[in-house]
Amino acid sequence: MTPGCASVWSKKYAPGSEAMSSFEALSGNGAVATAMRQNNPDVVAAYPITPPTSTVQTFAGFVADGLVDTEFVTVESEHSAMSACVGASAAGARVMTATSSQGLALMWEILYIAASNRCPIVMSLVSRALSAPANIHCDHADVMGMRDCGWIILLSENGQEAYDNLLQAVRIGEHPDVLLPVVVCQDGFITSHGVERVEVYDEPEVKELVGEYHAGWPLLDLENPKTYGPVSFHQHYYEHKRQQIDAMQNALPVIQDVAREFNQKFSREYGLFEAYRLEDAEVAVVVANSTAGTAKVVVDQLRQEGVRAGLVKPRVFRPFPGKELADALRALKAVGVLDRSVSFGAMDNAGPLYLELVAALAVHDVRIPVMDFVYGIGGRDILPHEIETVFRDMLRVAGTGRAERPVTYLGVRE
Repeated sequence: MTPGCASVWSKKYAPGSEAMSSFEALSGNGAVATAMRQNNPDVVAAYPITPPTSTVQTFAGFVADGLVDTEFVTVESEHSAMSACVGASAAGARVMTATSSQGLALMWEILYIAASNRCPIVMSLVSRALSAPANIHCDHADVMGMRDCGWIILLSENGQEAYDNLLQAVRIGEHPDVLLPVVVCQDGFITSHGVERVEVYDEPEVKELVGEYHAGWPLLDLENPKTYGPVSFHQHYYEHKRQQIDAMQNALPVIQDVAREFNQKFSREYGLFEAYRLEDAEVAVVVANSTAGTAKVVVDQLRQEGVRAGLVKPRVFRPFPGKELADALRALKAVGVLDRSVSFGAMDNAGPLYLELVAALAVHDVRIPVMDFVYGIGGRDILPHEIETVFRDMLRVAGTGRAERPVTYLGVRE
């Protein structure tokens, strides 16, 4: 599935409608800002940070020009931004924000509160390395660092997917069986600032998809007073956490239901992940976000040489679709995972995607060798020939049936 594959000069009618979409040259940040405009959220609270600064700047322009009636809250820090988002969401508002890296880290305390208070906030996260040393370029330390905060996590290969995911995120988070915050991740500078063709859907069609939000338990319902975030000791805290667990379990089918509706309306093919040339593959890589686009080119080149290579690109990281990924990979002879972050001190100092995947394969009785390849830390480029070496390694492993080593740090000067 490659979103936006129609001709740049064409207009596409949405199924069952005479409304037309248009193709625009947009950066990933611009695509996200456009999705936010079409959603017209009640409240946006944000503190600009590189690389998503232009998302916030562009949306502030929409507010100033009267294109939305959003209450835009300018705050003094990212901690304050998420705090304002939680307050607005608890009051019954549809709420959005955007951040990255150190900004996300400064929000940390409130990320847990947003999820625990069941606030369906939608956040655009433009992934960037965490300090120190200071670095403004892409890796996935920030998004992988929040994997246990209780947020649903959607991943995006390009600007089109960031736009599409943000539209779906609203419906997912606000579903009454879920009511959890959702983060939509794309890669800093690589897609956030790269200008590509993005299909922007007709606004009435978007509004029909996302609908209106009517909070079930708004804090400002004076006829039915309630308390948010009280002290909860051992007598009740466990039950509160179990409710969050249930909500996250409910999210997986909701994500799939929303994707099916979205696909039918806008002629897409979204699911929990994308399987690329996997039907008859012997070896494959699992890779998230923008690097998947480069890896697909390598897959195509290897196919021309007769190598039965394939690729899996996760779209949903939380909740982790372990069974579905295990079933997709079951017939392979070897798998290489490309991780753009490290889980320090974890088994073999591997990356989070690898750790989640090998656990899922073990639980679902898939016995194939898997190797992790950590790459691109701090924004270091990953080149096609390096990805090809991953496939060559997997071919050797497929022949022996044993992984040569658990983790390779790809492209680092040892």
